[in-house]
Formats: sequence, C-alpha cells, structure tokens
Amino acid sequence: MKKRQRLYFVIFVLLSLSGAVGLSLYALRDNISYFYSPREIAQMKQAGDVRVSVGHRFRLGGLVEEGSVVKSKVDAKTSFSVTDGDARVTVHYKGILPDLFREGQGVVTQGAFQPDRSFRATQVLAK
Repeated sequence: MKKRQRLYFVIFVLLSLSGAVGLSLYALRDNISYFYSPREIAQMKQAGDVRVSVGHRFRLGGLVEEGSVVKSKVDAKTSFSVTDGDARVTVHYKGILPDLFREGQGVVTQGAFQPDRSFRATQVLAK
C-alpha cells in the first residue's frame, strides 16, 4: 500500500511541476523575444497588434542604417534608422549614446511609438 501512495505522490508532484512550467511559459510568451525586428514590427502594426501600439513599450533591434544618423548640435538628441534589410524604423533618442554606437552596427533600443508615429527610445544598447 505504501508503494502505491508513493507512486501517486510522485505523479502528483510531476504533474504539478509540469503545470507550473506550462503556465509560466504561457505568461511569458510575449517577453521571450528579447526584441522585435523592423520587419516584425511592420507586420504587427499591419495586423493591429497592441504590443506595438502607441505608448506600449517594447524593444526594437537591428542594424543602424548607413547614412541615417543625425545628431543635434544644440542638445543630445539623435535620430537614426534601424533596419533588418527588409524594413526600417526611424528612432529618436535624447541622451548620450554608447561608445560602440555607429552606422552598420547592431543596436537594441527600448521605447514606444508616439502619437506622431515616431519611435522614441528611452534606452539604446549597442551590440
């Protein structure tokens, strides 16, 4: 009788752990991707996905497009385009850029689309 109770206990624990892992993965399904590429963002916007709607924060990653960096001489504002070869997103950032930031290099930005349809980054990470 004790062996049967132990077996039921082990099965219960395994099912409980499986359920917990499954629920955790389901809850994190949108955050598993570290960043979205410009192509993915274009597809998501076309589909009306709320994850890239105005004011919703997300990460955008890709390459800084050659010839797209425009720095303001008055303040620390910078505009540049992030591309993945298929699509591009123009990013506006106010702050000090990382030392490794340059055209043709990988970048991950965090921010949100604004009502004027521009992407305002609050953080820029160079790869």
